Amino acid sequence: MLRKVGRKPGRAVVGRLLRAPRKGSVLVIEFPDGLHEYVTTPVKRILRLCGRDVYYLQTANSRYRLEIRGGDPVALEAGAR
Repeated sequence: MLRKVGRKPGRAVVGRLLRAPRKGSVLVIEFPDGLHEYVTTPVKRILRLCGRDVYYLQTANSRYRLEIRGGDPVALEAGAR
């Protein structure tokens, strides 16, 4: 689940994370229908809460809270560095 945080918080985006969050690359979430995607601007900073699969991401023009609710957390840790 991806949610925009800040002065103008947005609705939650729920879907499948296609790529692990990495500095310099975009974050892509595929919607459950498989036809649409949510794509952010390139990621500038990544903060991970210790012991949880919760990330705070800063992109070129927004900030997001990303919560991983399933999948392989090891692959995400490797991509977040």
